Amino acid sequence: MRVVSGIQPTGNLHLGNYLGAIRNWVRMQDENDGDKLYFLADLHAITVYNKPDDLANNTREMAAALIASGIDPDRSVLFNQARVPAHAELAWLLFCTARIGWLNRMTQFKDKAGKNREGVSVGLFAYPVLQAADVLLYQATHVPVGEDQKQHLELARDIAQKFNTDYEAEVFTLPDPIIPPAAARIMSLRDGTSKMSKSDPSDMSRINLTDDADTIMQKVKKAKTDPEPLPADKAGLEGRPEAQNLVGIYAALADESVEAILARFGGQGFGAFKPALGELLIETLRPITERFNALRQDTATLDSILVRGAERASQLAAPTLAQTYAALGLQK
Repeated sequence: MRVVSGIQPTGNLHLGNYLGAIRNWVRMQDENDGDKLYFLADLHAITVYNKPDDLANNTREMAAALIASGIDPDRSVLFNQARVPAHAELAWLLFCTARIGWLNRMTQFKDKAGKNREGVSVGLFAYPVLQAADVLLYQATHVPVGEDQKQHLELARDIAQKFNTDYEAEVFTLPDPIIPPAAARIMSLRDGTSKMSKSDPSDMSRINLTDDADTIMQKVKKAKTDPEPLPADKAGLEGRPEAQNLVGIYAALADESVEAILARFGGQGFGAFKPALGELLIETLRPITERFNALRQDTATLDSILVRGAERASQLAAPTLAQTYAALGLQK
């Protein structure tokens, strides 16, 4: 089993990042045998404009967050894409196998481009091919995907199958999806219908990994809620997005079901529930935050870890890249 997964190096890391991809990566590292390759998708980040210094800092900060959360560079291969040129190299070779019709069906491009389809970068349109290269390069057997990424993994499989068929060579492994246990969809503390996001202008909408205990408690206590007490069962959360969000966060942090949380707090108001949620957040995030804040200052150590990971990743990527060139009849 070989697992490959990537995450864009966004700044202002928050609770949604941790309970989304990061915690699942740590669990896969700790619970599954085989190789684990986790990369910071800085080549994907440049599909939209980033200030160069910000991108470099965000890449290091994401590495610090992963390590602080439990990713062990001695047990997993941790690196950033840009240090492994084979990602971009294979992507170009696969561009010539992928079909425009396939990319036109990618729903995420439509969402990201919006009404400005003609004004976005070619990279934003074509990045699913780079995503395919990211996993095919390492002969990944399994790729963790959420609902919004299933279509992209199917594209990777289609590209791999077409290449293998066209060139009569079994170059690429067709990766299977890993559907992580249902992760809580972490929403804004100010609007239970919007995802928690670094781009929200209100800092009160999110729990940042850099927040101290007082700030976390203040944000939780001021989180938007309705006046009704918590229900006794999950069905009672329907139509109450803010209540659903806070209960979901508690359940995710405690590793319990929503039903178990409501069995404990059902009938109580948010005046009792919010302090309990705040304390759980503080205790869960404190060791991560402390290590994250220390690591993010040690850029030399972070760069060393990423260089070492990239060297290992390059070694694993080399055979696939060589086979791809050979199958195409390219001289190198």
